[in-house]
Parts: sequence; C-alpha cells; structure tokens
Amino acid sequence: MDNAKPFEIPKALLWKGWELVKANKGSAGIDSETITDFEQNLNGNLYKLWNRMSSGTYFPPPVKAVAIPKKQGGERILGIPCVSDRICQMAVKLAFEPMVEPRFLPDSYGYRPNKSALDAIGATRERCWKFDWVLEFDIRGLFDNIDHELLMKAVQKHTNNKWIILYIERWLTAPMQKADGTITKRNCGTPQGGVISPVLANLFLHYVFDIWMKSRHKDKPWSRYADDAVCHCKTEAEAQELLDELKQRFAECKLELHPTKTKIVYCKDEDRTRDYPNTNFKFLGYEFRKRKSKNSHTGRIFINFTPAVSPEAKKAMREKIRNSGIRNRADLNVNQIAEWFNPIMNGWLNYYGKYNKSALYPACRSFNKALVSWAMHKFKKLRRHKSRAVSFIQNLSQKQPQLFVHWRHGMIGAMVI
Repeated sequence: MDNAKPFEIPKALLWKGWELVKANKGSAGIDSETITDFEQNLNGNLYKLWNRMSSGTYFPPPVKAVAIPKKQGGERILGIPCVSDRICQMAVKLAFEPMVEPRFLPDSYGYRPNKSALDAIGATRERCWKFDWVLEFDIRGLFDNIDHELLMKAVQKHTNNKWIILYIERWLTAPMQKADGTITKRNCGTPQGGVISPVLANLFLHYVFDIWMKSRHKDKPWSRYADDAVCHCKTEAEAQELLDELKQRFAECKLELHPTKTKIVYCKDEDRTRDYPNTNFKFLGYEFRKRKSKNSHTGRIFINFTPAVSPEAKKAMREKIRNSGIRNRADLNVNQIAEWFNPIMNGWLNYYGKYNKSALYPACRSFNKALVSWAMHKFKKLRRHKSRAVSFIQNLSQKQPQLFVHWRHGMIGAMVI
C-alpha cells in the first residue's frame, strides 16, 4: 500500500521532474536509455522510480564520465546521469531548492531563477566606475573538490527531511564510469552535469564565500557566478589583504583559488592614471578594460572602464562559423542558411551585444565572409570572382536587411571584406 512507504514523496513531484528533464533534453547515461526510450513506458517507469524512492531502495547508478575540452586547454570532466536518475534528482531539487533559494544573497547569480550572467556583468560594470581595484578569482575544480561532510552540514541546516538528505548523500558518493568501463569511487565533489549539483555548489559557496564576505568585508561589493567571482576594493592594499584572507578561507574549506585565473586589477580609465601590470580582467565571457566612449549628450569622446565581448569569445565564434562549413554548403539556399544560423547569431547578439555591441563586428564580418564563399560555391557565375560575390551579398543585405539577425542589428556595416 502507498501509505506503508517510509517516505511520503508526492507522485506529482516525479511527474514534474520528468517534464523538466524532457524539456532540458540531454544525452543518455551509462545505460544508453534516451528520453525517447524512457517515454515509451512513461507511466510504468515513473511509478517504478516513485516506488523505489518512497521505499528508500533507490540507489543511483554510476554517472557517465564525459571529457569536454576547455577553451584555455585541457579537459573538464562532466558526469552525465542516466535519464531516470536525472528525473529523481530533479524531484529532489524541486523539493529542496525552495528551502535554500530565499537564503542566497543577491550577488550570487549562477544557476538561480530570475538571475543571469548579464545581471552580474551589469552590476560589475557599475561598480568598476566606483572602485579603483578589482580582485578577480576562480576556484580550481570546484565541482570536483566540494567537501561532502561540510556540504551535508549545510544541507541539514536547511532541512530535516529524511528522504532529501538520504538521496543527496547517495548522489554525492555515486561512482563515475569512464568510457573504458572503469569505475571510479568518489569521496568529494558533486558531478558537474548532475541536476542537483548546481544548487548544492551554490549552497556550499553561500557559506564558504558569500556569508563570509558579508560578515568580514561588508564594504567590498562582489559578484559571483558559480566558481567565478570579482570583488571590488578601494585600494591595492585592500585587494591584497582580501586575496590573502580568501586563500586561507578557501584552504580551510578544502578549496583552492586558481593560481593563473586569480589576480588584482587596476580599473584604469581617463581619471585613473596609475601604472599597474594588470589593467583588464575577464568575467563571464566579457573583457573589462579601458575603452573609448562617447557622451550621449555632449558627443565628447572619453576613456571609460567598460565591458565588451572578450577576445576568447570572439575567437570561439569565428571558429564555430568556420567549422560549420557554411562555405561549402552549396546544397542550401540563403533562406535555409538563415534558418540554420540565425538562432546561433541571435544568442551571441543577445548576450555579447548587451554592452559595446560594436565589438561583435569581427564575428559578424567572419560570417559575412563565409556567405561570400558560399555564394562563390553556389553560383557558377560567381566562381573565381570574389568581388562579384561580395557585391552579390552586399546587394542581398540591402534588399533583405531582415534576412540575418546581425543585419537587423545594424551589422550590415560589417560587410566590408
């Protein structure tokens, strides 16, 4: 009988978990079961999961280890749970997140409802105008090194719900299976790729960093997105003192600041003239540094410390355009290319176009050049005649300025080849 189960878990929670997992899509875990496969016997599969979770007999299978290349080189290991396990994690997240989310501080932006990376960029932008110094830091291997004992103390501070605590503990220690079938036990960390992992990481850093900063350094505003953060200071001495304290604080919590991604930066602009080795920093795909700005009222040009798309992000965009093979897709017409690439361009412009949109010109120019090459492959009369192909694309942009997203945003000016 349902009421004989040791844990009272609403069936609706598993159903909602399924709907969210399906909407998020994602690949199969070690059992190779896809979302489509799971859906073939949806009611039966969900009942089995509910029955096992309610009886306390649900044990998560190993997560699938997938190596993802980092932009700076090296690899990041993602842990991909099975579809069924993602549903169970989502159900626990739905029950647990409302208990901790209201406790999180406003300047924690990562993986939170109604918060975004652009919110963090906007707050950082304004603070760089008010504070001369920034401490930029990154936590080395956060998801791999979270201490389980400390994390569970934080979990139990916010809930005494036995099944939430039980299953979070089991997910923390679920082993990882590599591509060759090797099983690796885990005694720390929470898999990057798990549904429950982001809220657990935020909870951990809420106590390790956020609350600590509020208590010890009220005068130093900060913005944090998961393991990436910036702190604002009035003087270099303040920034250095904060760095020393943070190193000690993270070491006490069994974490480490990334040595090459942590630095003190001078926010040099027209009114700040001191020489310092570091006068720029990167945060969430944006680069903050001094740039020429124009006063919208007077038209005066001045030097300002502002964000714009980072060189690394622009390089990644150009590589995506090149690797897409648009140049060689003579089988597609221009409308099909627009349907294919507009969502990608729209994502870039919506995010990186928020501040200093003109910095996206190089990426838009690369796409326009790819269109020229496509036209030379597509039309016989344009082969070996680059100037004619350039004119063809330029004329197209004038006749159909709404065809491509970046043309709609006024990036037709990036047409010059």
